[in-house]
Amino acid sequence: MGEKRTILVVGGGTAGWLTAAYLARFFEGRIAVTLLESPDIGIIGVGEGAFPTIRSTLRFLGIDETRFIRQASATFKQGIRFDDWLHAPADGARHRYLHPFEAPFYTEGASLVPYWLLQDAATRPPFAEAVTIQNRVAEARRAPKRPGEGEYAGPLNYAYHFDATRLAQVLEARAVELGVRHLEGRLTGVDLAQDGCIAGIRTDAHGAFAADLYIDCSGFRAELIGKALGAPLTSVRHQLFTDRALACKIPYDRPDAPLESFTIATAHEAGWTWDIGLEAARGIGCVYSSAHLSDDRAAEVLRAYIGHDAYTARIIPFEPGYRETQWVKNCVAVGLSGGFLEPLESTGVVLIEAAVGMIAELFPHNGPADAPAARFNALMAARYANIINFLKLHYCLSRRTEPFWRDNADPASIPEPLQELLDQWRWRPPSRFDFLLDLESFAFFNYQYILYGMEFATDLSASRGDFPDVAGAEKLFARIRTFGAQATEDLPSHRALIREINA
Repeated sequence: MGEKRTILVVGGGTAGWLTAAYLARFFEGRIAVTLLESPDIGIIGVGEGAFPTIRSTLRFLGIDETRFIRQASATFKQGIRFDDWLHAPADGARHRYLHPFEAPFYTEGASLVPYWLLQDAATRPPFAEAVTIQNRVAEARRAPKRPGEGEYAGPLNYAYHFDATRLAQVLEARAVELGVRHLEGRLTGVDLAQDGCIAGIRTDAHGAFAADLYIDCSGFRAELIGKALGAPLTSVRHQLFTDRALACKIPYDRPDAPLESFTIATAHEAGWTWDIGLEAARGIGCVYSSAHLSDDRAAEVLRAYIGHDAYTARIIPFEPGYRETQWVKNCVAVGLSGGFLEPLESTGVVLIEAAVGMIAELFPHNGPADAPAARFNALMAARYANIINFLKLHYCLSRRTEPFWRDNADPASIPEPLQELLDQWRWRPPSRFDFLLDLESFAFFNYQYILYGMEFATDLSASRGDFPDVAGAEKLFARIRTFGAQATEDLPSHRALIREINA
């Protein structure tokens, strides 16, 4: 047998520790994993939410759900509610819709979506309310499961809100349990071989050492993939305009304050604010475009949303974009070093999960360490491009009149693949055949929730005869309403379940 291969993860935080823990768990000692973390660099923690895929990841790592919730100050997330995205508040009227994690109700291969589309648009219920019980459950601030139900399981699909710093600590503890070697020290230099590979790194506390594969989790600094290897960042600011965030935490007025079961994303004149309910505080942030809003005006928007100024906010600049080449020679980027688009829809954690899963499956136990590079780069670039389409969908359908929103609705800012789909979706709803599973982070029904939440018109009138079972569909819609009411009664309040878990 050859000598055991080695992987060095440079950088901690969610990206570094999730990567190290995942690879240690996957390889079960067959490959040595080391993580180098600087004691001087804190965690950015842009967004404190995840997508339901995080449950499978945590289960794979062997982290008990109760332990995770307690130690990461986590709460349950059943989706995202979008307030004021379609139009600005006017005369007391506001628009809102939910993007729930539960798929629309289906039976025997039949979809209710066409029947909802064929109803009178002036009187039919909102799309998410009509096709899933989760809309009613989440709006009632109920939990997605009951006490005593299985780990990472429940009657409704869910993810989490969490404290990013504490999540990194949970992942660190599990990584060390799985055999990851943890080194604290500053990266002082990177040595390149004649063929352009990384020959080794130098540190202040541990001298020089080498590995077969280097994973850059150094965040926006991109110490290896960017500074040392020169892989360029492709900006997408011409499509996604937001590039700054003001973030803070606000304590609850009282310990038993109701706990929302979704992220609240509220549009403002040049972006949006997130509002995340953690166990002891709300994480709130104002995301905006510096080309459309000054930092001072963004601070005013945040202050107006919170209703007071008794908090300290930090500004987080970012360049929306990604590296089309994220695996160069014997180095691969994971997390912010590979790219960041914006906090919307918690895609940051999703992309970490996708990258580390591919690294684990593709990494060769012998032969060239960069053998999977071309495949990895193609898959990650396609995934980023598709996420850009999904995020742009949230903006480009808005009817708001401020310059930021008009610029987003400009066809010149809409990616061509998305515009082609929008042209097709005027005559049919999004289908699973619109998307290739291995290149996607979001399913076709995620697009349906955004599309019809934003009151996009799909005209099926010419094919009404293809959907004759109107009476049967109405019975199913009624069952969803009944089940939603029953679930709201049966499920505990979100606050009550979190309190019971933490007790």
